[in-house]
Amino acid sequence: MLVEIWSDVVCPWCYIGKRRFEAAMERFEHKDEVEVRWRSFELDPRAPFRRSGTMADHIATKYGMSREEAAGRLDSMNRLAAREGLDYDLARTQGGNSLDAHRLIHLGYAAGDATGGEVNEALLKAYFVDLLPISEPDVLLETGSRVGLEPGEIRAILEGDRFVAEVRADELEAARLGCTGVPFFVIDRAFAIPGAQDVETFALTLERAWGRSHPAEPETVVADGAVCTDGDCPI
Repeated sequence: MLVEIWSDVVCPWCYIGKRRFEAAMERFEHKDEVEVRWRSFELDPRAPFRRSGTMADHIATKYGMSREEAAGRLDSMNRLAAREGLDYDLARTQGGNSLDAHRLIHLGYAAGDATGGEVNEALLKAYFVDLLPISEPDVLLETGSRVGLEPGEIRAILEGDRFVAEVRADELEAARLGCTGVPFFVIDRAFAIPGAQDVETFALTLERAWGRSHPAEPETVVADGAVCTDGDCPI
């Protein structure tokens, strides 16, 4: 069973949704038969390389609220993340463009499916927990190297445009599927789960999707009954 997750590494709900989905997967009987693939989605493709000012300033300007109200909302999100075991300090995150981070995830998948997922997790942690600017080449180099990517390959993609087309293809596919925000979970292209839903919703949808793609075989309730086969009926 394939689960595709459209996500951005600067999206606080995406990391929370990831943890809730992982909790549901731990309860799922067939988890070893599930492939998880992270797909690219830039919340702000036009974001500057590095965003100036604090995150509270950015939120206040973007949503037309006071800086104090913005800071309060960030604190509320920090507390929500803490319930999922995530140590956020959103006011201190260093925002910026996430295109190169997405390209690094694609490099991870080129090295192996497990590595792609590890790169995604490492980038989320770098941005939200370690408060690092994931647009910076040095941060991407260190983060990718830590999960086993070759430093030379990382430098090569950062100096060129490799995997840009793959990022754009993910985003076009997201639009085709009706995805307008992230996280966005798609199971076997048959079930879509928008947003960081609760663990129970993820668990129930995994069960429904499994049942759809793996219908149960009918149980035999009476053994050794007479049957007709090949045009012959025993009498």
